[in-house]
Amino acid sequence: MYVRPFDPWRKTSLCTCPFKYSVNPYTGCFHGCLYCYASSYIKDFFNPRPKEDFLRRVQRDLEKIKEGSIINISSSSDPYQPLEEKYRYTRHLLEMLKDRFIIEIVTKSDLVTRDVDILSSSRSLVSITVTTLDSGIARLLEPRAPPPKRRVDAIERLTEAGVPVVVRLDPLIPGLNDDIENIIEVLEAVSLAGANHIVSSTYKVKPDNLGRLSKVFPEVIPRVKELYLEKGQKIHGYIYASRSYRAEILKLVKVEAEKRGMTFATCREGLSNLNTPGVSCDGTHLALRKAII
Repeated sequence: MYVRPFDPWRKTSLCTCPFKYSVNPYTGCFHGCLYCYASSYIKDFFNPRPKEDFLRRVQRDLEKIKEGSIINISSSSDPYQPLEEKYRYTRHLLEMLKDRFIIEIVTKSDLVTRDVDILSSSRSLVSITVTTLDSGIARLLEPRAPPPKRRVDAIERLTEAGVPVVVRLDPLIPGLNDDIENIIEVLEAVSLAGANHIVSSTYKVKPDNLGRLSKVFPEVIPRVKELYLEKGQKIHGYIYASRSYRAEILKLVKVEAEKRGMTFATCREGLSNLNTPGVSCDGTHLALRKAII
């Protein structure tokens, strides 16, 4: 099956998302983000390729899924990476989903605005990751992803068209993008662009992503080693930073997000007490409330 229940944490309390399905039109991702987790469990991850017989098999999968279910696109590989311009699998998938399902898109690409016609006329929301507005850091951290300014511009275009937008300020990496100046700069820009909801989480260490980070940003490694290797804890195969650090930095994001009129939630942190009351962590509550144009 290409459309599968989203359950990466095996029904633990870490994942507080409502029940949903997830589908990835492509295997692997072009963006090359240093902090990527999927590269640790998907072979040849940074060499993306289209799924075999994708559209036919997805159509068959969808026939077995209850109408009104939430469909996430996608949980590991960006649905709007450059392959999409050639294959248009994401566009075709949206056409299949638009009249029957709740659509949640997760991306770093402004190519998502190409499909604003479908998104504005369906129960949908778009989550756009913005880790920093510093173009120099972004170019090194997310080397082949669209620059931050294009992502902020995409937020504005989507919200103007009536599409709810969630911003994922994650991962927060100690000594790199977790300073108060960066956090406020991102939140200020995305709130002005019209974002409704902020989801934030801290960097999770895997051997391969730590190796990439060490090569490009060696200056942050002493702090990372302190918080993760010395004071952190291993949870479901990931090394987390110390709970005190995570609680402190995510509370800061919460306060600054809510100060700007946006709701807030953590992701995979075990800190759901920080979430704005009445919201889903992934922002799908926004699609449920959305008026269809």
